[in-house]
Amino acid sequence: MTAPPRRVTQRDIARMAGVSQATVSLVLNNRTDADVRIAQETRDRVLRVIAETGYAADPVARRLASRFNRIIGVFTYEPAFPSGSRDFFHPFLLGIEEYAERIGCDLLLFTSAPVVDGRRRIFHQDNRLRLADGCILLGREIDGAELHRLSRDGYPYVAVGRRDDAGGPVPYVGADYASAVAQLVEVALRHGHRRLAYLSMGIPAESSEDRLRGFHAAAATAEKAGQMSALAGEAETTVDTLLADGTTVVFVEDFATAVALESATRRRGLTVPGDLSIVTLGDPTVPVPTDIAFTGFRIPREEMGRQSVEVLAGVIDGSAAGVQQRLLPCELVEGTTLGTPDPAADRR
Repeated sequence: MTAPPRRVTQRDIARMAGVSQATVSLVLNNRTDADVRIAQETRDRVLRVIAETGYAADPVARRLASRFNRIIGVFTYEPAFPSGSRDFFHPFLLGIEEYAERIGCDLLLFTSAPVVDGRRRIFHQDNRLRLADGCILLGREIDGAELHRLSRDGYPYVAVGRRDDAGGPVPYVGADYASAVAQLVEVALRHGHRRLAYLSMGIPAESSEDRLRGFHAAAATAEKAGQMSALAGEAETTVDTLLADGTTVVFVEDFATAVALESATRRRGLTVPGDLSIVTLGDPTVPVPTDIAFTGFRIPREEMGRQSVEVLAGVIDGSAAGVQQRLLPCELVEGTTLGTPDPAADRR
């Protein structure tokens, strides 16, 4: 299937006309005030490129142009650029940047917030949120009290990731972890697994709760049908504990834990997936060197970033109908770590 043509952006027009993106924006908005001087030749050249490419300004950009600064803030509860987290946050930021460019907005990354108990805090004595028309919030754990205050104050914001109500519904764009995990449980059942285990990170984040909820929902249905039994524990559970319990497949929330389990299984002279199947529940949150193609799912991080800006634009310009809450499907990855259990294998 042929991919759809890429949408022409203001940046493309600027490059082809040999001008700045700001000049293109001024021409598109027909700015002719005394403080804005654009040579007629330059204006004609920009208009000619626009006509030749068939460029049409995004309707969201047009709504924002006349009433707002067109500055979108990005606030990250965990630092986004240190080597330990940049690989995880980078796709979100790519998606945010892409859609912000499409609607002609600049991004402002808030980095001056103080760190309290290991996390940045939005509200402090030098809070600068009002520099932006609205803000995208990124973080595994986002403070509910701060969400409540943002909603109470009427400040436009959108969280990346599903968030519980905070004095009212929270606008968000998240990943449908519960459905993705439930699908993987069904795949494991089709492979013949009847004793499943779940290893959580034990953190009180909505993303963790959603994964575990999907596992329990699918497991409960299968148990009622007499298909399987399941247990759930935290990540320090050892390979010996899993095998002694008769587990044939383990669902692991933390990617680094999955890598450690695979290595520990091989050190015992056993194989994955021959003796123990391992399923991962998302992308690595920190760089973990491994050549193993784990069965699991990918989080639609770039698309979450894009749609978070789209939702925020609707909140800012008032075009959104009610509080927008979107859950995007995850992509299942076949991998090599989920197989058919050997009924003759000694797992003690």
